Order: sequence, then structure tokens, then C-alpha cells
Amino acid sequence: MNSARLLDTHCHVTAYKDPVGMLRAAEQAGVAVIAVTEDADQYRRLRTRLGRREHVEVALGLHPLRAASFGPNDLARFFRLVPQTEWIGEVGLDYSRAGVATAKAQQRVFDVVLTEAQPGRHPLTVHSRGAEKDVIQRLSDASLPAILHWYTGPLSLIDDALQAGLYFSFNIAMTRSRKFPSLTRAIPRERVLLETDGPYAKDHGRPAQPHELNTVATALAHAWGTDLAEATHALVTNQDRFLSHAH
Repeated sequence: MNSARLLDTHCHVTAYKDPVGMLRAAEQAGVAVIAVTEDADQYRRLRTRLGRREHVEVALGLHPLRAASFGPNDLARFFRLVPQTEWIGEVGLDYSRAGVATAKAQQRVFDVVLTEAQPGRHPLTVHSRGAEKDVIQRLSDASLPAILHWYTGPLSLIDDALQAGLYFSFNIAMTRSRKFPSLTRAIPRERVLLETDGPYAKDHGRPAQPHELNTVATALAHAWGTDLAEATHALVTNQDRFLSHAH
């Protein structure tokens, strides 16, 4: 991947109405995309559909809200595919109302991913809604290069995440939230990356688009008291540093 491009570290490419058109627009805007998946079959299908694209990586995922449905065969399929992928995601834990009933199954799946997925050789993009403490502790214990995607947890845990070497990815919806100013004060500039989490994250009601990632960089520049050029340089530097730790 061209390291001078801004990187969308978390995008649900398959959920867009026109994934190929969306990726073409990202390419033209100079944005590289990490296409997260929810299970091994989705990963295989998306890789087949997209073929080789210079500025797109398909990440191999096991989504926490699907964990209760994953059996031994699903996990075996996941691990057979690990050597083929550059990134792992979306993985993690979710103790929100949607996920709390399957917390034990999620923990089993996440623990297996962290211990057996060639530790340290793949960057991870990680879901942590309502489970931030457990996710940060597990990533810290595993010493893995990872990004906390769309962090909504308590500010009090951010120091633990930083101590563990974790990064945080920001999307457009986060920049419009009440928590944005306090997050940007608590998270050092050098630990910030970008994401869309599109099409689920919304920009004034529309699905977030990778080709508009500059709007997130602009909001960060404003929060940091700098201009877009300096903020973009900082973000690209962060991307390079994060990826250098992951291989």
C-alpha cells in the first residue's frame, strides 16, 4: 500500500449498495481501504469479488455479535485463511444490549484469535462496545498491534490502552459527538488513525464514504489547533508507525 495515502482502517465494503463504485471513488481521492469482514466465508467471497486491488486490503474477521453461531469448523476455516490475509478484523467483544447474552462465547472466540492467529504478524481492528476494559486487558496481555475502532468507552481506560500500545480510529460520527473534544484531549495525536465504519456510521444521515475521509482529518486538525496539511502529515506518519509494528 502507498504509505502517502490516508488509510480507512475499518470499512464494511460489502454493506454498500455499490462496493466497486465506492472503492473507485476512494482510489481517485487517494484513500486506501481496509475492508473488514464478519466471518471467513464473507472474507473469501469479498476477496474473490474484488480480486487484487492496489489500495484495498480485505481483513479476515470474526464479528463478536456473530460469535455464538461460530462452531469449530468456522474457527478452523478462519485459521486456515490467516496466512493469506494482511489484516484481521472485525474481531473483539460487545457487551451492549445486543451482545451481553453471548459474552462468554465472544470471549472464547476472541481469546482463540489472540492466541493462535500468528500473534503480532497482523494488525487488528477491534470492536469493544461496552467491553472496553476486557478488550484492552486482553490486547495488553497479548502484546498485539491493534486499533480500537469507534471507541465509546470511559476516558478513564484510555491510559491503559495507551500503555498497551493501542491506537484509536476516528470516524465522521465520532467527530460530531459530544464526546469528541474530551477524546481528542485524552488521546495523544500520535495514536490517532482514521476509519469510516461505513456504511453504518453516518454523515448527516448519509453513509460515511472513504473518499470523504478528509472531513475527519479536517475535524481532527481543528481539535488539534492545526491545519489540514499538518494533521494529514501526522495521520500518515501514525499509519506508517502502526504498520511497522505489525509486521
